[in-house]
Amino acid sequence: MRRHSVLAVGMVLVVALAGCGRSTSASSGSDKAKVAAAKSARDLLPARYKQAGVLKVVTSEGYPPMEMYKPGTRTLTGVDPDLAKAIAAKLGLKLEITNAAFDGLIPGIQGGRWDLAMSSLSDTAERRKAVDFVDYFQAGGSIMVAKGNPAHIRTLADLCGKKIVLAKGSSNLAIGQRQNTKCATKMQIAQSEDAPTGLLQIDTGRAVATIVDHPAGVQYAKGGKYELLEAQYDAGPWGIAVDKRNGGLRDAVQKAMQEMLADGSYAKLLGTYGVTANAPKSITVNATA
Repeated sequence: MRRHSVLAVGMVLVVALAGCGRSTSASSGSDKAKVAAAKSARDLLPARYKQAGVLKVVTSEGYPPMEMYKPGTRTLTGVDPDLAKAIAAKLGLKLEITNAAFDGLIPGIQGGRWDLAMSSLSDTAERRKAVDFVDYFQAGGSIMVAKGNPAHIRTLADLCGKKIVLAKGSSNLAIGQRQNTKCATKMQIAQSEDAPTGLLQIDTGRAVATIVDHPAGVQYAKGGKYELLEAQYDAGPWGIAVDKRNGGLRDAVQKAMQEMLADGSYAKLLGTYGVTANAPKSITVNATA
């Protein structure tokens, strides 16, 4: 659900204030050739970053296993903070990572407060009006059921005629509602405030299934009360947000990710959190190859 949050008010305001002069297009052919020809990610890094020696990254914790605090501490961990550290190392920079409100991430990038935003951000056409995305993750909604799958749910079609619960306003609600139009026997769909409160309805038998973002479902399943089905529906790219005026950093980050994908270190990082199924086949910019 969170990956599709719109960030509409702050983003539109900043875009309006920025005026003209910012490209909203994906990488050009020459940009792609430059990234491909570079010997290393650091070769593409703008000189000002080499001189400063710091990469400033912002995230918004509270969405495990993607971004969270280590238990009992204020130390950020998860896929995105760990990946930020790995990218900084590839670029030869020291990482400075900050936790901030989710709706302030893209405006903060546009305003130059941070260099990158890494916080389970869907790469959408609307957001691309404000920032560029280095696409590093592929995720959709997956069905979650009680341990043992007592209702024998396997696919979306198996939800027909069943009591299910879906989070209000989420992309997963849209998946369920779309499937319901195909059902001869309609689902009984309850709406919860969020995914965790929806799981309580499974606990009490008021629902037999829900649909959750796949990475979040991996985390929920760790508790032993639920099972996450493998199929992902409406899967789309998540991206690292970079200001549109900062093409050099965008290209360097893309190259760093390509290097980690090729050498297996990215797969190892994702495996730490049980989300290797969300690895992309290639590292793209603005959802284009």
